[in-house]
Amino acid sequence: MPTMADVARSAGVSVATVSHVLNDTRPVLPHTRQAVLDAIDRLGYTPNTLARSLVTSRTRSIGLAVSAISNPYFTEILQGVEAGALEAGYSLLIADPHDDPRHEHKVVQLLHERRVDGMIVAPSADPRDLVAYLGRHAVPTVFLDRLIDDHLDGPTGTPPFDQVCAEGTESMALLVAHLAELGHRRIGLVAGLPGLSTTGERITGYRDGLSAAGLPHDERLVVPGNSESAGAEGATAALLSLAAPPTALVTANNAMTIGALRALRDRGLRVPDDIALCCFDDFAWADLFSPRLTAIAQPSREIGAQAVRVLLDRLGAPDRPARTVRLPCTFVHRTSCGCPEPLVRTGPPEPAQHPRQPGRPDQPEQPRKGSVS
Repeated sequence: MPTMADVARSAGVSVATVSHVLNDTRPVLPHTRQAVLDAIDRLGYTPNTLARSLVTSRTRSIGLAVSAISNPYFTEILQGVEAGALEAGYSLLIADPHDDPRHEHKVVQLLHERRVDGMIVAPSADPRDLVAYLGRHAVPTVFLDRLIDDHLDGPTGTPPFDQVCAEGTESMALLVAHLAELGHRRIGLVAGLPGLSTTGERITGYRDGLSAAGLPHDERLVVPGNSESAGAEGATAALLSLAAPPTALVTANNAMTIGALRALRDRGLRVPDDIALCCFDDFAWADLFSPRLTAIAQPSREIGAQAVRVLLDRLGAPDRPARTVRLPCTFVHRTSCGCPEPLVRTGPPEPAQHPRQPGRPDQPEQPRKGSVS
C-alpha cells in the first residue's frame, strides 16, 4: 500500500508539502498541488483519515439529524446533503431523532461524540434542550427546514445558528387564493404538528390567503394532522363531519396528503367533483394520481445542498454573523383543484376563467357533481 512518502517521492516534493495539500494546512502553489494530486491518483494512495484528524483536529465528517427519513421530502433533502458533502470531501453520519425532543438530544450528543466537524439538524417541535446542548459545546450547526427563532435567548434576537428552509407562508397563501378564485368559500386545512415553525408558517399563509380573498377565518376548518398520514386521516374525517364541511381541502405536507386521500376514499368522495384538494409538498407520484395533484413543490435537494454550503462557510469563518437562508417554492398547477386539463402547467396559476359566483361567507356553497369545485 503506497504511503505519503511514496507520494512525495513521485511528485518530487517533501512529505510536509503532501500533508499540506491533503489537510489544507498551508497554501501550496497550484502546479505543486496538481503534481501531488496526480501522484496520489497515479499511485492509488488513500489518506489515513484518523491520522489526518489528529493533525487538523477535524474529521471531515458532518452529522445529519433528520426525522422521518422514509418521508420522500426528507429523503430528497438527504440526497442534497450527501451530494454537497461528497463534493466538498466530507463523509456523512446520519441519525433519526423521530421528532422526539429527548431522542433528539441523545442522537445529537452521539454524533457530537463521533467528533463530527459540524451538524445539520431538522429540529423537533421543542428543541430547547437541543439548542442548549449545541450552544454549550459550541457545535457549528445549521438548522434545516424548521426554524428555531422562538426557542433562542439573547437580547438582540439574532439566532446564534445558521438556518436554511423554504418559504412557506406566501406559498400556502397562493394555494388558498387559487381555491378562492375557483369559488370556494369554505376551505379546510389539515395542519402539521403543533410547535413546528413550518406548521405555524403554513397556518399563517392559510389565514393570509383567506384574508386576501375576503373570506372569514373559521377555526373549525383548521385541524392538526400532526404531520403524518394517520393523523391526517382523522383530521380529514373530522372536517368532513362538520355541519357545513369544506368544499376544498389543503394538506400541509405530503404524508398528510396520503391520509386525506384515504379518508376521502372511505367516504366515497371524488376529487375534484365532490371536493377539491391541494397539497403543500409535491412528491414523485403526485402526477400519477387521477386527478393529478395541484401542489407546492419545495426545492428539497437544493435545501440540503445549501445547508452544506452554509455549514462549510461557518467552519471556514466561525465568527461571522449567523444567517437564515430561505429558498422559493414552485406552484405546480394540475387538476385536483378542479381546473380543466388544458390549464395544467407549472408556475403561478392564472385566474379562474369561469369561477362560481361567490356566495355570502355565512352561506357556504356546496359543490355539485361534475362542477368545478
